[in-house]
Amino acid sequence: EPTVRTELMEQIPPIAIFLQESRPKFPTAFFEYLMPIVVRYLTDVNNQVRKAGQEALLILLEQDLIAQSDIENKVCPILLDLSAPDSDDEYKVEAVNIICKMASMLSRTTVEHMLLPRFCELCSDGKLFQVRKICAANFGDVCNAVGQEATERLLIPKFFELCSDSVWGMRKACAECFMAVSYTTSPEVRRSKLSPLFISLISDTCRWVRQAAFQSLGPFISTFANPSSAGLYIREDGTLSIRPSTQDVNFNSCQPSNNITLMSSSTNAT
Repeated sequence: EPTVRTELMEQIPPIAIFLQESRPKFPTAFFEYLMPIVVRYLTDVNNQVRKAGQEALLILLEQDLIAQSDIENKVCPILLDLSAPDSDDEYKVEAVNIICKMASMLSRTTVEHMLLPRFCELCSDGKLFQVRKICAANFGDVCNAVGQEATERLLIPKFFELCSDSVWGMRKACAECFMAVSYTTSPEVRRSKLSPLFISLISDTCRWVRQAAFQSLGPFISTFANPSSAGLYIREDGTLSIRPSTQDVNFNSCQPSNNITLMSSSTNAT
């Protein structure tokens, strides 16, 4: 029964935590018994079971309970199969979503070598606009996961494609994560490539795209500032914040902290 398999998936993370805490007694239990179930249920015929499996997988990754070898040899290969060009549409959309969410949880090397090439392919998927939409909405997180060099070499060309996509929702998603993408690039790329691109979004024919671009204008401009002097920085949750100067901290030493969050980068993407 699918309900039984779904319930089983919901119990996997707490069982995995127990096994991790009792590792001397159960050194290989998770690797031998639980991990194969999680991977198998990512391809279950029932979508509720798959959803439960995906949520369990992300929790396990977030808690750092999956060994690097399992990630590279079991998890990534199945996601690459599910997101292949000839894969079923429903499976592909789900796999793309997991890949994007995983990017911030894995090592930069793993993301760049195993997942980034497929992500770039999916950004140009001409069959399913839902796939491109997911890529656009999570573009800033992927840029942050792979760093400046891979972003400028591989991702910026794809970002240009998505910013000129015929579906306005794609362009809107790009406008919403523009600050996060800009923050990952060099000042020269920011000035010569991203600035003209942003102007095209702020002049878009669709008012929803223009509105999203105007909302991202301030955060985008802030990426041109010198962090050491302006005090602007990106927090782990993807928000742009202001770090008070030493002088301000001394002046307000008796008052509570007053860090200001300006705007979420890609967490508000729709």
